[in-house]
Amino acid sequence: MKVLVVGSGGREHALAWKLAQSPAVEELHAAPGNPGIAKLGECHPIRAEDGESLLALARTLDVDLVVVGPEAPLVAGVADELRRGGVAVFGPSAAAAQIEGSKEFAKEVMRAAGVPTAETMSVARIPCAVKADGLTGGKGVFICRTQEELDSALHAVATFGDQFVIEELLEGEELSLFALVDGANVLPLPESRDYSRVGDGDIGPNTGGMGSYSPVPELSESQIAELVDSVHRPVVEEMAARGTPFIGCLYAGLMLTPDGPRVLEFNCRFGDPESQAILPRIEGDLAKALAAAAAGDLGEVELGVSDAAAVSVALAAGGYPELRDAGSPIEGVEAAEADGALVFHAGTASRNGRLVTSGGRILNVTGIGKTLEEARARAYEACARISFSGARYRRDIAAKAVNVVG
Repeated sequence: MKVLVVGSGGREHALAWKLAQSPAVEELHAAPGNPGIAKLGECHPIRAEDGESLLALARTLDVDLVVVGPEAPLVAGVADELRRGGVAVFGPSAAAAQIEGSKEFAKEVMRAAGVPTAETMSVARIPCAVKADGLTGGKGVFICRTQEELDSALHAVATFGDQFVIEELLEGEELSLFALVDGANVLPLPESRDYSRVGDGDIGPNTGGMGSYSPVPELSESQIAELVDSVHRPVVEEMAARGTPFIGCLYAGLMLTPDGPRVLEFNCRFGDPESQAILPRIEGDLAKALAAAAAGDLGEVELGVSDAAAVSVALAAGGYPELRDAGSPIEGVEAAEADGALVFHAGTASRNGRLVTSGGRILNVTGIGKTLEEARARAYEACARISFSGARYRRDIAAKAVNVVG
């Protein structure tokens, strides 16, 4: 099987890393990829949103499967263009990707499917959550507990466009829950929890994600299965009934409230940085599973889940999320990998043979262990080995889960 991964971030590196382990994959390609992915396969300088060029590349390489990582090309219809050209794609159509591309669309689908979610408010009043309606890279959600925060949020959300929603503010623990979908069948993946705020203790602005861990110890396998049955399956059935079947990775962001689970949002792709924690725990052939989903034939596919735990920490630029960094030399990646850590490239580049920064989130460092405590220790030991100018990272990823003070 020849596989083309579309995208250039840490999620795509993690996907490429997992797909490269498949005995069925004889060639791995990426567009545009990054220096980490380049060690696993061949990278091609084509933007993820350039459907026409991606189709030409897929035909030239004679690929058997395209895996689209980021949400923007999916919402823009890249998967449609590839399918029209006869290429098998893991990733939803533009119509189905509206589950992430439009908060209003997602609300409409959930109401029709009977899936519990936050109530929409007709008037902005505290406490509430203000959310931009379109794609924002994880930065368009504003939690408002004071009038000052609400005033600031209403001003900030306008920078993302005219459309936004105001919701009741839900309290509880968040959960990220993923499933592979072939339009009808649903195959759950390991659960995880991510950290959206930039600073320790969940302070500061929202980001694309500063870290994640898996498993979530307070939830049993049966509880996870119940969540998939009550959240993912009804939505998949509703979207198929609308004539927009979902094919790809359906990602539910949940709040576990005292009154039961509520959906905060749906995404139409693998999570970032959750993938960097869940993919190392998946046992079995992910490439065959994604190909089966793309072919509408996921019914007989099974994937195991390791008993091991994973903790992933994002190393970001000093000014992130407001600023990016480019050109700063990165040291210590090889030393971290030699100690057993997985280092996924998120915002890196190669300049004159040297690894340098090129983004906001630069690397995702994942530790694996028999327990979350062991995985966490290994992740942070690896982070300490890596350096670049202005590097910052949260010190409390998975701390609460293992009763450790961050």
